[in-house]
Amino acid sequence: MAVYCGRIINVAILDYLILFILLALVAEILGTIGGFGSSLFFVPIASFFLDFESVLGVTALFHLSSNITKLTFFRKGIDKNLFLYLGIPSVVFVVAGAYLSQYINTFYLEICLAFFLIVISVLFLAKPDLKLKIRPQNTILGGAISGFSAGLIGTGGAIRGLTLSSFSLRPEVFIATSALIDLCVDSSRSVVYFANGFIHKHDLYLLPLLLISSVLGTWIGKKILDRLSFSKFRTIVLFLITATGVITLIKLLI
Repeated sequence: MAVYCGRIINVAILDYLILFILLALVAEILGTIGGFGSSLFFVPIASFFLDFESVLGVTALFHLSSNITKLTFFRKGIDKNLFLYLGIPSVVFVVAGAYLSQYINTFYLEICLAFFLIVISVLFLAKPDLKLKIRPQNTILGGAISGFSAGLIGTGGAIRGLTLSSFSLRPEVFIATSALIDLCVDSSRSVVYFANGFIHKHDLYLLPLLLISSVLGTWIGKKILDRLSFSKFRTIVLFLITATGVITLIKLLI
């Protein structure tokens, strides 16, 4: 009887793991199509399977492999100037956010972020011609807010996605530049999360599986992107951000 029960438990754990990896694959595909990384989708998915600290630690490591993969596929699209203006503030503020993550209750911050994502993305959907000029003050502010959000609550890609989509960039520039910024951000916060004790040894077995998901998901996402026009790409980005805001809000309030 004990052996039989043990087999049932093992099967249940395996099914649980397969579901987690499949959802991570979907998150990677959507993150590639949206152009702002998988953490926007992976964080809410992982929160159903892992505790908050593990979510932050695993997401940072998963995102590292995800962004390296994206840079391999989209490296020709990197905009160096945009990277500097968005990337440097992101890296500086992600460290601050990651450090504060151990002291601040993030519930109300996540609610504010969800409302912000919904309102701004709907505004850009309603006004397709609305866009910001690529000015230092716009990119620095977007980078600082997205980096701080990434460090504090585990995801800042939506804010950076809104910033980049408002500039009406080509998909390959959008994705490659965002991935390079993310790579720097994730490297920084991974160090802080490790120091905070958020990267647990018992979660490390997930990394090889998530690495496979990131490579496969990016490849599938790129194949889909090759068939999309610029206007459809921008619309998809904004719809995904809106949906993320709505889902996050529902999850927090239920």
